[in-house]
Amino acid sequence: MRFQERVAIITGAGGGIGLAMVERFVAEGARVIAADVDDARLAQLSGRAAITPMCCDVTSQADVEALVATAEGLGRLDVVCNNAGVMDRFLPVGEMTDEVWARVLAVNLTGPMRLSRAAIPLMLRAGRGVIINTASVAGVAGGRAGAAYTTSKHGLIGLTRNIAATYGRDGIRCVAIAPGAVNTGMSFGGEPSQRGNAALRVTLSANVRAAEPVEIAELAVFLASDEASFVNGAVLNADGGWLAA
Repeated sequence: MRFQERVAIITGAGGGIGLAMVERFVAEGARVIAADVDDARLAQLSGRAAITPMCCDVTSQADVEALVATAEGLGRLDVVCNNAGVMDRFLPVGEMTDEVWARVLAVNLTGPMRLSRAAIPLMLRAGRGVIINTASVAGVAGGRAGAAYTTSKHGLIGLTRNIAATYGRDGIRCVAIAPGAVNTGMSFGGEPSQRGNAALRVTLSANVRAAEPVEIAELAVFLASDEASFVNGAVLNADGGWLAA
């Protein structure tokens, strides 16, 4: 029960890694504000005392502020998991549209910045807090996804390090998890793409399996805990050794 009496906000909470995070944080005693853009996905979380489901589009400043206001109403905000994300159908620059580019960066990079910006004042008042950003191996290597997704995750890692360097002395830690292939709808079938499916199959061809969402969630729980109190500004690859090959 490492998070007894603590409050966490988790975005992209309706499925995949986000849903696994919700379950693991609740199991450790946290009160979770579970945010997702899809009301239908949130329905599965309703009726549980430890979970406050909230429909939220992370590209909306008003929605983000409502999340933090809800946490403030609960009296504290200890953890923010910026997990919501979208992919770009593995489009290279030569095939990129302005619409896909803008959407991917808005969700994957501007959204985490806005939620972090709204959360930090509460954390500063408390003198502690943890922000965990779900990045990707695409943010570490250049050829693991399309141009927009890769750029957004590189930017998210930069944001992680800047927050860590700026607010570490105030008791706020910020870390990023960089998953490889994960068995989620977004990776496998959520956004159909022959190029994307082929890339994921190559990922799994050299004895590197896809992770289960709970394996990423377990890492998030550890990083948010007091056991990881000296981990700040780090980017932890959770890719089964994909980048090591």
